[in-house]
Parts: sequence; structure tokens; C-alpha cells
Amino acid sequence: VVFITTQQQVMDFWTRDVLSVPRGTGSGFVWDQAGHVITNFHVVQGASEALVRLADGRDYQAKLVGVSPAHDLAVLKIEVEGVVPRPVPVGTSQDLRVGQTVFAIGNPFGLDWTLTRGIVSALDRSLPGDNGASIEHLIQTDAAINPGNSGGPLLDSAGRLIGINTAIYSPSGASAGIGFSVPVDTVNRVVPQIIAHGRYLRPVLGIETDDALNRRLSAYLRLKGVVVLGVAPDSAAASAGLKAAVISRGRGNRPDIVLGDVITAVDGKAVDSVGKLLARLDDYAIGDTVALTVVRDGKERGVPVKLRAAD
Repeated sequence: VVFITTQQQVMDFWTRDVLSVPRGTGSGFVWDQAGHVITNFHVVQGASEALVRLADGRDYQAKLVGVSPAHDLAVLKIEVEGVVPRPVPVGTSQDLRVGQTVFAIGNPFGLDWTLTRGIVSALDRSLPGDNGASIEHLIQTDAAINPGNSGGPLLDSAGRLIGINTAIYSPSGASAGIGFSVPVDTVNRVVPQIIAHGRYLRPVLGIETDDALNRRLSAYLRLKGVVVLGVAPDSAAASAGLKAAVISRGRGNRPDIVLGDVITAVDGKAVDSVGKLLARLDDYAIGDTVALTVVRDGKERGVPVKLRAAD
């Protein structure tokens, strides 16, 4: 487990000199023998540099490999001299049970390498992300997680990684007994892509959506789903024959909308917002075929779509 401090470049108002000032602290952990370090995206967001401190006190300047804001994950890399620290053993999260003992390691309030203990309080929680897509399948725990714990590992009683501590629910800003961790199964899917490509390649349909307009249309239509506003040429949606809405100008220059398809479920799992649709698709890999449930002309039908990578 590592201690991460970040710096941010700012310009002095009077001298116009660019200065490097402390931005914040967080946690992370060694992923592999190549020196990759995993942390949260929000730990390094907006930072110009990051310093990684190992448990033995050695400090290394980190290089940013890539990020996935949708999963609040970031990958750094350090060039370690001498003894390379051992990676954290990786476990699984699909077999977790409520009540299971867990341990969180991190640097709350800058108090380095702090261990807290708790249980799995709930599973499959979701939180809204910065880009509109919700972060799904989160682990809820009552292990004390505070500012500075972000990016640190959540471990099972055998010391295996089961999640990355990412957020807390707290009216006061300190631990209130409700913390959230990105499950390791998500980390196992996202991190190798970031290391290989510098970013996460999301599976997409190739449709145009608008979250604000979708909420208004859903309320007006009394139909929970995602309205397809456009279909990109040569996309997965175009190959599957999805129909987009047609928007024209009516009387008084008011827009008239003729609906095409409204997506209501992915493989039988309901979607009621654009964010939920993106999160559902993220459970699949590029090349997988999913069965969309769509409403077209007032009738429900199934449409198989083979997912492709985002451009």
C-alpha cells in the first residue's frame, strides 16, 4: 500500500510565476512487478505531478499511465530501484456476502498506513459519476473510511484485494459508517485496458442520447427508458436496425418529436436513465451480443445488438 501526495501548478497573480503547490493526499497500492500503482481518478484529477511513498519510506515521482473517470480509477507507474514491492494479492468480488469481515488500509487525514476493520454492509450499490454514468456494483462497508483513504485497498480476511475505497457518505465530511468501494471484478476488467491502451475502451451502441431531454420525455410519455435521439452510421445500433426519433419544427416554431425506439432494458435488466444504460452496457465486453428491449410504435420488441468499441 502506498501514500500518494499530489501537486498542482498555479500562477502567481503579481509575478506571473508558475508555482507548484500541494493539492492533496490519497492512497493507492502496487498492482504488479512492473511498478504500476492503482488509485482513484479523483485523487490525481487536476494534479500536475504525483509523489508515491512506499511503506519502507522510499519516494518516487509517478507517471500517469491512464484513467477511467467512469469507474473513478487511475493507473500510475513508478520506476523502482532495488527491491520491488510485492503487489497486493487480488481476490474476487462476485462471491462476497453481507456480514463478511473486511479491512481497509489507507492514509486518512495524512495518517499514513492506517488499518480499519468492518464488515460488508451491502452489495451492488450505485453512485452517480461525474460524466453522467453511474458507478455500479459498489461494495458498501462500515469500515472507517475518511478523506485520504481514497484509492486504498479493501481486503478480505485473507489479505486479498476485493475493492478500492472510493467514497463515503457523511454529512460532516468524516466517517459516518457508510463507505463505498469499487469492486475488484471491475478493477480487473478496467485496469488491464488502461495499462495496454492508456484508457478504457467502453462497449457502446452508437446512439445519441440526452439525459435532460430524456427525463422530460420519460415523464411526458410515462415510460421509463432511454429515447434514441440519433443512430451513428456504421455503428452497432445501425447494424441492428435501431430507429432514431425524428425532430422537426411545428406550429409556432415549437419542436415536434416523432419517437423511434425507446430502450427499456438490457438483457432483461431495466434501464430508466442514460446513466443506467451506460452502466448496464459496461458489464459487457466489446464483441458481446446483448438483447435490448425496445418500445417502437407502442409495441415492445427484442433487438439483439453486437457491442463495439467507442471511438
